Amino acid sequence: VSHAAPKRNLRKAIMYSTIGVKGTVLEKFRAMKAAGFDGVEPMGAMNRDEVIAAFKETGLQAASVCDHIHWVKPLSAPDEATRKFGLDGLVLSLQDAHAYGAGSVLLVPGVARDGVSYEQCWERSIVEIKKAIPLAKELGVKISLENVGNNFITTPEQAVAYLDAINSEWVGWHFDIGNVGRIYGPAERWIQVLGKRIVRIHIKDFSAKPAASGARGERPKLLDGDTNWPAVMTALDRAGYNGWAISEQPGNQAADVETARDLAQRMDKIFAS
Repeated sequence: VSHAAPKRNLRKAIMYSTIGVKGTVLEKFRAMKAAGFDGVEPMGAMNRDEVIAAFKETGLQAASVCDHIHWVKPLSAPDEATRKFGLDGLVLSLQDAHAYGAGSVLLVPGVARDGVSYEQCWERSIVEIKKAIPLAKELGVKISLENVGNNFITTPEQAVAYLDAINSEWVGWHFDIGNVGRIYGPAERWIQVLGKRIVRIHIKDFSAKPAASGARGERPKLLDGDTNWPAVMTALDRAGYNGWAISEQPGNQAADVETARDLAQRMDKIFAS
C-alpha cells in the first residue's frame, strides 16, 4: 500500500454528447459510472428532470454544462434575432448548470467566418456575454469560453486580452488541450499564459501529421497522439489547476463500458504523468 499523497486532484468526467452508448440518459450515465468516471458534462436544454434523476441514481456529478446552441446561433451573428437566440441558449445553459450543481458553462463565444470579421466577432460576443454575467453571478455559475475551430482567438495572449476586455470574475476559460493541436500549440504554453483563468479543461489528443487533403483526421485515442502530456500536467500543476478534467473523444471511444473504461484508464495514466 502506497502512503504517498496523490499528487493531483483531477476528477474524470465525460462530455455527454460523446457518450456512444445507446439508450436513455440513465443508461448512458450508468455505463460511464461502471467505466470509472466521476462526472458528466451534460448539454444545455436536455430534459432537466431526467438528467437530475440520472445524477441522483448513479452518484455521478455535473462537471460542467456545454451550451447547446452556440455554433448554430452564435453570439457573433450579424443579426440581432440570432444573437438573441444565442443569449437565450446561454441563459438556459446557466440555469441547467445551477440545477445540476455544476459551477461552469462551456461557451463558444462566437464564430469569425461567413462574413463575420475577427473584430465583429470580438465586439458582438462581448456585448452578449456581458448581458449574461448578472445571472451567472446570481446562480454562482461561471461562463467558461472554449478555444475551438472558430477562426477566433488562436493564441493564449488573445484569450487573455479577450477575458480582460470582459473583465469579470464570472467569465474564465474552458481550455481544450487537443484543439490547439499542431497549428496553435503547444497546449502547455496556453496553460502557462492563461494560468488561473482556466476554469475547466477538456482532455483530448491530436495528431501532428496533417490529415489527407480535405479529410478531417480521426481524433487519436488519448496517449496515441502527439500531446506532450508530462509538460501539460506540469503546466497545470504550476497554474494550480485541480477539479474536473473532461474527456471529449469520438463516441466510438465510449461505445460501451469496455471502451469507456479504456478511455478512463488512459486519463488516469495521463494524470499520473
